[in-house]
Amino acid sequence: MKESAKPEALEPIPSAEPSSLDIAAETPSQSTESPEEIKRQREECYDLLLRKTAEFDNYRKRIDRERKEVAETASVDLVRELLPLVDDLERALGAEVSENAVHSYRAGVELIHKQLLDVLRKRGVSEIETAGKDFDPHYHQAVAHEVSADHSEGAIIDEFRRGYVMYGRLLRPAMVRVAKA
Repeated sequence: MKESAKPEALEPIPSAEPSSLDIAAETPSQSTESPEEIKRQREECYDLLLRKTAEFDNYRKRIDRERKEVAETASVDLVRELLPLVDDLERALGAEVSENAVHSYRAGVELIHKQLLDVLRKRGVSEIETAGKDFDPHYHQAVAHEVSADHSEGAIIDEFRRGYVMYGRLLRPAMVRVAKA
C-alpha cells in the first residue's frame, strides 16, 4: 500500500500585531514582561474578578428584594380590597334574622358574593365553565361517573365545586360528575 504524502508545513503569515495564540504560546523566558509586571497584572485581574463577583451578588440581592417588595405590594392591595367584604360578612353574621327578613338577608349575602367575584375578576381570576362542556382533565377533576342517556360519553353532567384560572394558569380544577356510556 502506498503511503499518503505528507502535506508541506504552511508558514504563518507575519503580522504587525501578535495574535492571542502567539501570546499564549510564549514561554516566560520569551516574554518581554518582568515577573513583577505579570504578578501585578494577575493581581489586577483577581481584584477585578472580586469586584465583579461582589457587584453581581449585590445585583442578585437587589433583584430578590425588589421581587419580594412587588409580591408584598400585590398582597397588600388584594387584602385591602377584601377587607370591606369581610366587614360586610361580619355585619351579616351579627344581624338578627327573623323569618320575615330571610329574603333580604339572602340578598345581602348574594351582594357580598358578587362583590367578591368582582374583586377576583379584577385580579385576573376567571371561573372554569362546565355547563354543556366535555370533560377536560386539564381543567376538570372527575369525582363521579354516571351512566346517562341524556349526555354523550365524557360530557359533564354536574359541577360539585367551581374551578378557577388566573391569567391562563389553573388555580383549582372544577370538581365534576361525568357521563359514561
